Amino acid sequence: MAETPVAFMIATFAVLAVFVVVDLFIIGRKPHVPSTKECVQHIAFFVVAALIFGGIIWAVAGAKPAVEFYSGWMTEYSLSIDNLFVFVIIMSNFAVPKELQKYVLSVGITVALVLRGIFILVGAAIIQRFTWVFFLFGAFLIVTALKLVTGHDEDEEYHENGIIRALRKVMKITDEYDGEKLHTVVNGQRFWTPMLIVFLTIGTTDVMFAFDSIPAIFGLTKDPFIVFTSNVFALLGLQQLYFLLGKLLDKLVYLPVGLSVVLGFIGIKLIMEALSGNSLPFINAGHPVSWVPEVPTWLSLLVIVLALGGSALASVLKMKQEERREQAHQVSDVTSD
Repeated sequence: MAETPVAFMIATFAVLAVFVVVDLFIIGRKPHVPSTKECVQHIAFFVVAALIFGGIIWAVAGAKPAVEFYSGWMTEYSLSIDNLFVFVIIMSNFAVPKELQKYVLSVGITVALVLRGIFILVGAAIIQRFTWVFFLFGAFLIVTALKLVTGHDEDEEYHENGIIRALRKVMKITDEYDGEKLHTVVNGQRFWTPMLIVFLTIGTTDVMFAFDSIPAIFGLTKDPFIVFTSNVFALLGLQQLYFLLGKLLDKLVYLPVGLSVVLGFIGIKLIMEALSGNSLPFINAGHPVSWVPEVPTWLSLLVIVLALGGSALASVLKMKQEERREQAHQVSDVTSD
């Protein structure tokens, strides 16, 4: 149930709608490769906006919803960064021109917002009626965490799903892009451009991402308003983050470890909540398990900050160490010559 006033939620949705329109449909529609300065400015703006928004929630609704928002936003933002790996592979696989990648990301993020909004509504309805679904969510997140930490969830190349393969068989698709157009004319015949396939690929791929992110955020808060706003703030500025990180993504070597800790923690937390509100007849004779402790929201935030901050710091230190090692090799090669 929502803990924030209705008027505040309406005002928030109105402001976020403006953010989305400006970020995705005005700035994002301008085909260009953003500079480092532009990327940093956009990312800083949305990060500061999220921090301020959390403070406003604290003032309007109290500390608990604010901490839940910060926890959810950091988790969703980190999962979005991890998903950028797949976006890089998709862009490379379909040879999307650099100047069009910003536009493609704008459309993909728009699709993601719509799909995640649907998932959140469905998830909230299911959770209200069937609390035992926390067992499934928790188990799924723990399995995902194990895959991340063992490397079994990694894939070096993108594989087209069945929908895309089926479309290629029934539609005439060119190999060349024609700007932002979805269809073009070649030798008097109308063809779809690869842009259509790229849009569908980004959109369908985000559906798979939602299976990780939505259970994770519901493990931190049951408030659909907090869940949705956490997702929106995590996705805003993502296209600029894509260009800023670029080739650095593969150097964030410990990010999967940090994410696995977060997802594993939330998975265990969900199972504990399911036990404390248990109604399944084959567990404790259908009664809640009273000895299961409640995990406070501040502890969730602390675990998320330490896990993600620690993995980011460890990645930076390792990157610096490799740079020094590479410089030392270069110096030794010069002296040996």
